[in-house]
Amino acid sequence: MFSYYFKLGVRSLRRNPALTALMVLTLAVGVAASISTLTILHMMSGDPIPEKSDRLFVPHVDNGPLEGWVPSDGPNDDQLSYPDTINLLKSGQGERRTAMYGVEVPIEPPRSDIPAFNATGLAPTRDFFAMFNVPFLHGQAWTEGDDARGADVVVLGRATAEKLFGDANPVGKQLRMLGAPFTVVGVTDTWAPVPRYYKLIGGRFSNGEEFFIPFASAIRHEIGHSGSMNCSANRDPGWANLLISECTWLQFWFETRSAADRADLQNWLDSYASEQRKLGRLKRNAPNKLYNVMEWMEQLKVVGKDSKLSAWLAFGFLILCLVNTVGLLLAKFSVRATEVGIRRALGASRSDIFRQFLIESSVIGLVGGVLGLVLAFGALGLIGMQSKGMAMVARMDWQMLMLTFIMSVTAAIVAGLLPTWRACQVTPAIQLKSQ
Repeated sequence: MFSYYFKLGVRSLRRNPALTALMVLTLAVGVAASISTLTILHMMSGDPIPEKSDRLFVPHVDNGPLEGWVPSDGPNDDQLSYPDTINLLKSGQGERRTAMYGVEVPIEPPRSDIPAFNATGLAPTRDFFAMFNVPFLHGQAWTEGDDARGADVVVLGRATAEKLFGDANPVGKQLRMLGAPFTVVGVTDTWAPVPRYYKLIGGRFSNGEEFFIPFASAIRHEIGHSGSMNCSANRDPGWANLLISECTWLQFWFETRSAADRADLQNWLDSYASEQRKLGRLKRNAPNKLYNVMEWMEQLKVVGKDSKLSAWLAFGFLILCLVNTVGLLLAKFSVRATEVGIRRALGASRSDIFRQFLIESSVIGLVGGVLGLVLAFGALGLIGMQSKGMAMVARMDWQMLMLTFIMSVTAAIVAGLLPTWRACQVTPAIQLKSQ
């Protein structure tokens, strides 16, 4: 019977075509508005590394000055100073550790047909690649020895490698950066998490890093940071003075063997802060924090209140469209009272009528869903044209694709419940006498 009622539902689309088109369009617009907004919220707030997000932690100790500070002011900054970063790297805590900061350097290509250009990248330690599951196309990360001595080695992003060397494997080749020869040890495959959770401070969206060089190498070459810096007190100029200052400009991550190790890491961080206070640092005695991936995204408000409000408004618009669809379905079904009366007189039960009309509503929802999907793709395309950052999140994945159809059909069924129930209340005798 389902296939029969489905065919009737398809045929019913040709009845009152103007009314049917209005219902489909109303439903499609509501679905498109809610899905496009929900897609952006989903891409921004989803877990970017679900297999280990509960055991990757950002540590934070507040090294701001005590003068003029009250606890309600909050922390000095969400980044770390160089002294704290080095101490955490040497701590041996966790399974892996990495420090990082953004860099921008000139690259002199080995090919004469390509002029020198500035590239933006990251200066992490070796553990970065394993911590964040960075895929490799060629080669591998640099060695622990390269980390220790600050070797002039580089891991290129795929796009940069293809720009410099074409499709050839560049591992072992050299290029000049900062006027010095750097040896290519690896090439990462396409990798651009959304959002850029591993380095949210300094850019929440990215098309992927152009290159990676060792943290110690960047420090040795005195490469200035590309990002924010907070210096709560005046300091003497110069690179050496920056490294001994309390300026915060570095980001750090721990990886533990399991989420259960968080308490031990927190205890160690509290002990570290206590030791530093004995040395005259960390005078605020503020709580020391550990944030896992999702907590870190919440701390930095990756999904702002305006995004959540937009989602609620879009769903409010969908509800308004459903109310209008209910009215249109009532009008569509009311003119078929005679048909219902005859079917009832011929022996059809109310449940038969209910199933028939509900399946017809589902057909309208399916058509509205297809049109809503097209409109949603168009809306996301327009949103993505606003900026590169929006283009990264204005993309529909298979989950949102399925949700579009489920939402449209469900919305049509919900909208059709009242009109279908009203249609079932038709009294056959009254309808037949009226004819």
